[in-house]
Amino acid sequence: MKLTCGIVGLPNVGKSTIFSALTKAPAEAANYPFCTIDPNIGIVDLPDERLDFMASVFQPKKKIPATVDFVDIAGLIKGASSGEGLGNKFLANIRETAVIAHVVRCFDNPDIQHVRDDAKTEAPVDPESDILTIDFELAQADLDTIAKRAEKITKQIRALGKDEEKRLAPYFSAVEKIKPLLTDGKCARMADLTDEEKNAVYDLHLLTIKPQVFICNIDEDTIPAGTNKYVETVQKIAKEQKSEAIVICGKFEADLAEIDDENDRKEFMESAGLKESGLSVLAKHVYHLMGLRTFFTGGSDECRAWTIHEGDKAPQAAGVIHTDFEKGFIKAEAYTVNDLKQYGSEAKIKEAGKYRQEGKDYVVQDGDVLFFKFNV
Repeated sequence: MKLTCGIVGLPNVGKSTIFSALTKAPAEAANYPFCTIDPNIGIVDLPDERLDFMASVFQPKKKIPATVDFVDIAGLIKGASSGEGLGNKFLANIRETAVIAHVVRCFDNPDIQHVRDDAKTEAPVDPESDILTIDFELAQADLDTIAKRAEKITKQIRALGKDEEKRLAPYFSAVEKIKPLLTDGKCARMADLTDEEKNAVYDLHLLTIKPQVFICNIDEDTIPAGTNKYVETVQKIAKEQKSEAIVICGKFEADLAEIDDENDRKEFMESAGLKESGLSVLAKHVYHLMGLRTFFTGGSDECRAWTIHEGDKAPQAAGVIHTDFEKGFIKAEAYTVNDLKQYGSEAKIKEAGKYRQEGKDYVVQDGDVLFFKFNV
């Protein structure tokens, strides 16, 4: 499973428009179903004001942000789990992602076809029905996955006996909680699983257990209010599913992406009453849903944001920069971006006693600034 975010939804809800705005990569966007067949992949710079601040202090030659990988997956329709609309291929594309961003149409526009049951029949804009359609198809695919695993487990128990059955107890208890939800077309992430149960079903890579964020795609007229009846429906469902909903106007974000000058971009956002791009909020949210965190290195040559997993220790963080750093790790010199904001320079941080020496067992924190000492 790759650390990517798959953008999914029904056909013509704005997935490719949002993807193109995110990546400035020209994914084809058109008013007909299955415009996207092969998944488009794009790498998105992660906006981070902490890196911007460090660059303002160090004035480096280069500033390198962390990134998030997004995949634009073709529209799913009713019957996808049984192959409708090339559904099996699209479900396989979703399975390879770590996080799902589900785009839901939250605007009326008679000029843009909206389909749900098949690619030929126009359907009314109804976020609840749209979400239920996608959830049902993903749930059916997960039920198939569990059924196939059951055959394998039965053979294992026959061959290895009661000890194997006892070892698999957390798996059985997890499936017992998950299957009723899937049968009702609901998501496995709604199940109240223990950590042991989560680990037991991890390698099933269930589609509906993946972290998910809903993207409410609104029109430009809705930007000032930031919500409408459709958005409110999605937010209610997101809460029930232990997910979150982010409101984005795909059309506005696409126009914003065409503006290169930072001051012009800022003015354009301010004209719409926005302080931050909706896609910036999305990228940050997805990054954290993946369990990713950021530490920084800084100097006159380069200020850089480095990506680690939550819970990584100092040697693992050093290995992100270079494998030799991890092999020969001695210690990490550390402070935080907040320390730099408070004291203004590394020298002042040292004077204040905030410059730390950390060893091999130190768990790196999001926002740490690190300098590694190593010997190979």
